[in-house]
Amino acid sequence: MIIGVPKEIKDQEHRVALLPSAAYQLVKRGHQVLVERQAGAGAGYPDEGYAQAGATLVGDHATPFEKAELVVKVKEPLPSEYGLLRPGQLLFTYFHLAANRALTEVLMKARVTALAYETIEMNHRLPLLEPMSEIAGRMSILVGGYFLAKHVGGSGVLLGGVPGVLPGRVVVLGGGTSGINAARMAQGLGADVTVLEVDWERMRFLDITLHTAHTLYSNEAHLLELLPSVDLLIGAVLVPGAKAPRLISRDMLRRMPPGSVLVDIAIDQGGCAETSRPTTHDNPVFVEEGVLHYCVANMPGAYARTATQALTNATYRFIEWLADFGLPEACQRQPALLSGINVMDGHVTHKAVAEAHDLTWSSPKL
Repeated sequence: MIIGVPKEIKDQEHRVALLPSAAYQLVKRGHQVLVERQAGAGAGYPDEGYAQAGATLVGDHATPFEKAELVVKVKEPLPSEYGLLRPGQLLFTYFHLAANRALTEVLMKARVTALAYETIEMNHRLPLLEPMSEIAGRMSILVGGYFLAKHVGGSGVLLGGVPGVLPGRVVVLGGGTSGINAARMAQGLGADVTVLEVDWERMRFLDITLHTAHTLYSNEAHLLELLPSVDLLIGAVLVPGAKAPRLISRDMLRRMPPGSVLVDIAIDQGGCAETSRPTTHDNPVFVEEGVLHYCVANMPGAYARTATQALTNATYRFIEWLADFGLPEACQRQPALLSGINVMDGHVTHKAVAEAHDLTWSSPKL
């Protein structure tokens, strides 16, 4: 199979979808790997590494889309790439279609097969989303703590405090992968941490593993009690494949102290606050109701080398199945791939995406 790896063009997106070592393994198995020049440079993987791995370097952005049967990316196609989509093309990347009706319609019209990393589910887990959730969760405390600094508009609270001064208060909405990683980082800094969660078993797990953090059943009343004293609020809620639930209204934000910070990790699924809107690494924050909002939709792209390694570790076995067997047989050998098919042959094939946009849903026909 011909596998294409284009350079990411999203603002400040330096990740690449395939490591040179992964390209080597695919070439060794008899596949052709087309890599756009400089695709891996931002993550510290120069063209020479791909050439030594046996990949074919191409000089333009269109070639991996035009020639490859399987296109492997990190982020969703942008409008300038819509014209490169074609019928029968298998596109494997993060899509987050529940928050993007326009892209959903483009994929349907182009009749591509959109296979989404974030909806592949195995044993009630999302193995291709988890590595990026881990990075985003840990990163949320780093950026949140930075933007609490007075010189960038924050309240001037140091999360860890000092002897004789109470630490900052961190509230994490959601105890999933990104939530627990945020809580662990905040706990490590010495902050006062509370995790809101609705799953009792998950709360028991959090209580056992997060030795100094608190757990609290997640409802609006409990959140309203916490907001007047919170310094850093982390939105880490996730409904697989669906739009993020809006748990934080504008009125609720008004209860937070001036200069406090909201990091909305769920922004790529629409965000969990009424006031959230996507931002970029170049211009990451804005202020609403006196609260700094950090809503960067590709947070892990800031740590491109770590994120590229973590992503390829998770995706490679699925890429190998697709390349070796093609989509129909790969789905037979690994049924979890079926849950990743969001759009196919002009139809939405993931129920949560269809419900988000009030579209008809149908099972993928392989």
